[in-house]
Amino acid sequence: MSDDSHEELLAQRETAHDEERQREAEPSVGARRAAAALAGVANVPGVAKPDPILVADDMSRRFGGVTAVEVEHLEVQRGTITALIGPNGAGKSTFFNLITGFDKPNSGRWSFDGKDISGAPSFRIARHGMVRTFQLTKALTRLTSLENLMLGATGQRGERLLASLLRPSWARQEADIRARAEELLGRFNLTHMRDEFAGTMSGGQRKLLEMARALMVKPDMILLDEPMAGVNPALTQSLLGHIEALRDEGMTIVLVEHDMDVIMSISDWVVCFAQGQVIAEGRPDDIRRDTAVIDAYLGTHRSLQEEDPS
Repeated sequence: MSDDSHEELLAQRETAHDEERQREAEPSVGARRAAAALAGVANVPGVAKPDPILVADDMSRRFGGVTAVEVEHLEVQRGTITALIGPNGAGKSTFFNLITGFDKPNSGRWSFDGKDISGAPSFRIARHGMVRTFQLTKALTRLTSLENLMLGATGQRGERLLASLLRPSWARQEADIRARAEELLGRFNLTHMRDEFAGTMSGGQRKLLEMARALMVKPDMILLDEPMAGVNPALTQSLLGHIEALRDEGMTIVLVEHDMDVIMSISDWVVCFAQGQVIAEGRPDDIRRDTAVIDAYLGTHRSLQEEDPS
């Protein structure tokens, strides 16, 4: 490892420790706002939320004789970090695919921000303000980081055949898109990778790049599929900080994650899936003590019933 790389890694770790200490010091504005919004909400599956941004009813998806998803009713509270947990094969990512238009359900209806988007294709759902990332990043490896972000912007006039011949008609819009992409590269500490091919980036940097690209749409809700998978501890803390910052700005976050330390430290609400169904919902402390969750999932990892030693 070169001296520069070693110094950069040390700087990342120190920044991560600072962010972790700051999070532990006191809840952020967004965390307090989410706690107030969810105060009094019962920890039972399918419970109604005060201001749901996403509502799904009678969602099912079958593959041959196997039922991957069978959700009677699920609501996601606006402006919160909601985590989906459960064992492998519980239906979490399949549920993501259904509500974002990347797969078709056998039955079910769902609405986003009061609009029925049942069966809409993924690009239309993204235009409504609901976007997602993937467990395996989808960065375009032969484009630079800046180009990856600029490609994520929607409604680009220069993408139309006839308009593309008239540069003055879309040059101003392209400049605005470039400026937003530059801003997001700075926000996610990727400015130094601006002109580097995405294929040269580390796994953690690609996770940051994909999150930044999703934000080019200016969404109201972002769904993150295992954002911490394969990310080194220093970048994990950075990702957590970015997720919390988005919630503090009023965005709704839904994430699938297997790291229970992450889930319990960052989530406002947790939904547990098992065999395609929602078996429990609640605040992290509720889920930690829920016997159904422990039997179905947490007990296979490690019991979280014990009191926090700190």
